[in-house]
Amino acid sequence: MSAVLSSHVSSARSALVTGASSGIGWETARLLAGHGVTVIVHARTAHEGEDAVERLVAAGASRDRLHLVAADFTRLVEVAVLAGTVAAAFPALDLLVNNAAIMAPERCTLSEDGNEVSLQVNFLAAHLLARLLREPLAAAGDARIVNVSSSLHRTASMNWSDPNRARRYSRVAAYAQSQLALTMATRDMAPEDSGITAVSVNPGLCDTALLPLYGRVGAPPADGAAAVVKLCLPDFRLTHGEYYDGGDIARSAQVVHEERSLRRLTRLADQLVTQA
Repeated sequence: MSAVLSSHVSSARSALVTGASSGIGWETARLLAGHGVTVIVHARTAHEGEDAVERLVAAGASRDRLHLVAADFTRLVEVAVLAGTVAAAFPALDLLVNNAAIMAPERCTLSEDGNEVSLQVNFLAAHLLARLLREPLAAAGDARIVNVSSSLHRTASMNWSDPNRARRYSRVAAYAQSQLALTMATRDMAPEDSGITAVSVNPGLCDTALLPLYGRVGAPPADGAAAVVKLCLPDFRLTHGEYYDGGDIARSAQVVHEERSLRRLTRLADQLVTQA
């Protein structure tokens, strides 16, 4: 379950980075800390998080700007506890970087909440965090949500009648669907007049745990993190709801801009996280 944060928090800009124990998430935490941001480092377990924090400190991050939270996103109750912990310690939160992601397993695997695990970890957890952290994000003024997506979302389709894809399962189709859902839902994570800007970004093909899904050579994770962090910095102007590749708005799947599909996805996501 989520670790308890220190009661002392810095007055610097603050960011929650999910999936920050390795890969692009860890590098994102490192780069943000280098910009003087107080980083809430999320990991699946406390042990993984403690190791990540020690490596961040060894890489030059200030320990007093790092706060550890642990939550297994295959359990939505832990996502909710994490959100409550963060909101209590950071009544104003400047950044939410939804980076946590897993490959879909070879066979259809459901979480304890009854959802296909990659759909839950890669999308539903981010949907729930954005909803539960809306108040501290809105309180920050000019807060940002940055969803780390994938170009694979353009190859995907939503299986509305069987979102777990149990009847015709493919790990690539399941993973791509989770990235499409995340990209589609981005605009809805920050309602109008909330003072929050939400975008999604393709960090590029990087040498992370997800690389085998693509089957190619990847760039260093730090390269992907640089693309993410660029969108986190307040001097970089963002267009709400857009999908970025590097620092530029890129072509997204057509369904991303379909209002009817977005409303349908929001209803589905609310249903899936509420029934947990």
